[in-house]
Amino acid sequence: MSSIQGKVARKASLAILVAFGLTTSAFAQTSTPSTGLGQSWPNATDLSASPNWHVYVFFLNGIKYIQVNDLNGTVHAAVGAANGSTVVLPVGVDSQNVTTSPSSTSSSSTTQTVYSDATTTVTATPQSNGTTTFAVENTCSSVYTCSAGGG
Repeated sequence: MSSIQGKVARKASLAILVAFGLTTSAFAQTSTPSTGLGQSWPNATDLSASPNWHVYVFFLNGIKYIQVNDLNGTVHAAVGAANGSTVVLPVGVDSQNVTTSPSSTSSSSTTQTVYSDATTTVTATPQSNGTTTFAVENTCSSVYTCSAGGG
């Protein structure tokens, strides 16, 4: 192999390695976990809008799962959301205190938004008996934003 061919081969190899590295980095940043639901400390990014809670989001088969944990890792609630519908999952110490009706958000002074994205908002309201009520509101404005591809 001539020195010119060797230089071209090295440059081509380097370009392939750089391209592969960039592709791998982009994939790692955009992939969302599909396992860990129900765990105290899942291997997922904390997406909480509140410093008082941890919120983890998982995607599996077109369904978005949102889990709310307290600062000690105790799972309080989880919901599944897809195509403008939500369902409360039987997960967490406050699962019986989750509402998904359209007007379920509270206006209490102690209510705080714990998660919000293009299609879903979750609020938490502490109760005097030590429990917390969670309200889940769909904020879908079109068929696209309510689909799994829109958020």
